[in-house]
Amino acid sequence: MDPIKQLIDGFAAFTRRSYRAGNPYMRLVKQGQSPRIALVACSDSRVDPSLTLDCDPGDLFVIRNVGALVPPCEPDGAYHGTSAALEFAVCGLKVEHIVVMGHALCGGMQALVQGQADASGNGFIHRWVSLAEPALERARELTADAGDEAALASCCEQEAVKLSLDNLVTFPWVRERLADGSLELHGWYFDLPAGQLLGYEQESEAFVRLA
Repeated sequence: MDPIKQLIDGFAAFTRRSYRAGNPYMRLVKQGQSPRIALVACSDSRVDPSLTLDCDPGDLFVIRNVGALVPPCEPDGAYHGTSAALEFAVCGLKVEHIVVMGHALCGGMQALVQGQADASGNGFIHRWVSLAEPALERARELTADAGDEAALASCCEQEAVKLSLDNLVTFPWVRERLADGSLELHGWYFDLPAGQLLGYEQESEAFVRLA
């Protein structure tokens, strides 16, 4: 089937199912969104958060980019899509939780590890994933004895989640909400091959299985 036709047919099926009196989606349309969770996820087509976390429309405010990265606060007048979405989630929607969810087999992190992030020649990917250079340096230290690129990549993916959590705290409106107890941060890692969800524990400084 033509992939575009498939999308159009899918939209038609969605509207037939959802645009009916009494359907919860219609309440969202009329009343607006009020999600309690903002989730930063990777653009990878295999890790759609609404699908992998079994969520309904309106449950999540999803922010997706290459590598599920959060940049530091940089009020420099440039264009910052991820930062703008976070600002809206925190200041506009008043979400109660921000989840950063990295994942195994991440192409962006693998490109960083292999030094191939600028292979396309335009520099956008290289510039973006370079945000995770500190995570890669830390991963190299932690896996120095392993001598295994797969172990390095996996460690880098998890260290990138931790780095993004640190970067979140550079935003003043995140710090304010954390200080008054109205916002919580969470670092998650979706292990695709194992089908497991891991969460970062600050006390142990380790990722532990959640599901």
